[in-house]
Order: sequence, then structure tokens, then C-alpha cells
Amino acid sequence: MTTNLNSLVTDIRACTLCEAQLPHGVRPVVQVNTKAKILIAGQAPGRRVHASGIPFDDPSGVRLRDWMGVTPEQFYNPDLFAIVPMGFCYPGTGKSGDLPPRPECAATWRARLLQQLPNIETTLVIGKYAQDYHFGKGHPTLTGLVKDWQSHWPNRLPLPHPSPRNNLWLKKNPWFEAEVVPVMRAHVGLLIKS
Repeated sequence: MTTNLNSLVTDIRACTLCEAQLPHGVRPVVQVNTKAKILIAGQAPGRRVHASGIPFDDPSGVRLRDWMGVTPEQFYNPDLFAIVPMGFCYPGTGKSGDLPPRPECAATWRARLLQQLPNIETTLVIGKYAQDYHFGKGHPTLTGLVKDWQSHWPNRLPLPHPSPRNNLWLKKNPWFEAEVVPVMRAHVGLLIKS
């Protein structure tokens, strides 16, 4: 990492901006390196990731790595993958799952951090909050946005969240794993070998 990126990551890891609103405390989770060619733009860490401090260290991560056709060793290599959620800390649980990422996080850190990642060729955009940021709030529904994936490819790829909570969506939309996943997997394979 460059000195500027190192300094920024140090500041992010020390951030307590949302501490009063985080029921489980602060623990920013991010993985970056200026060499990374693939950016995973997610939502926010879940309970298990908050406990481990390792991004996508949960069933969502298992599915995401399977979709991409990569090993955990490849996935956790910051020279290959930058993992930058919209919120760096676990926001807690609401009535129907995890709460949204804290908005202060992206407003404070996201643009500055993304500017320090000059080699990103493809951004995998996971979930509503990341999709609103990377595609604008006027985009269609998740299904509509993902169906229109070729309009943004290969720079950005909208993905449904790989959480087991989305099993029903995946069952209703088998075209995603039949059509989109193989293209993504082949592209990711080329990028991590180059």
C-alpha cells in the first residue's frame, strides 16, 4: 500500500464517528491495497464478521467466493481484492435482519478511499445501499438492475446479496446463477491471473 492509503486505513481503523449508534461498538472491517483489480462493494459487516474482523467470514462469503470461483486464500489477498463496505462497522440487528449501514461512514470515508485504489477494473456491487451509491438512487428494483447487468459490465456488476436470506430470490431468478455467475467467474479468473 502507498503511504497515503496506509494513513487513510489507519484513520478508518481508529474511527469512532458512529460509536454512540453502534450497539456492539466499533470495529471497522476493510481490506484494501493499491494493486487490487477487483472491488467488492458491500453493505456492512454482520455479527460474525464483527466478531472475527474478517470480511465475509460467514455463509455470505462462502457463497460469494463460490460465485467468483476463488479460494479463501485468493479472496483474502488484498493484492487481488479490495473489500470496502458502505459501512465499516456492524450496525446491529433490526426487525427483519441487520440494520442499514451507518450513513456517516460512506460520507466520511468512501470517496477518499476509492480514490486510493487506482487499479480497480471491476466493482462487484452487493446490496441496495451499495447499489444506490454506485448506480444512483434512480435505478430499478434489485431484480431489474441485476437483469440489466450487461449495461454496466465489465466496470460494475450489480449482485444480489449472497446471504442465505436471499435463497428465495435465487430460486425465483435461476437465470442469475445460470447466466451471470459464469461470466463473472471467468472474468474474475482472468483478472486475478493478470
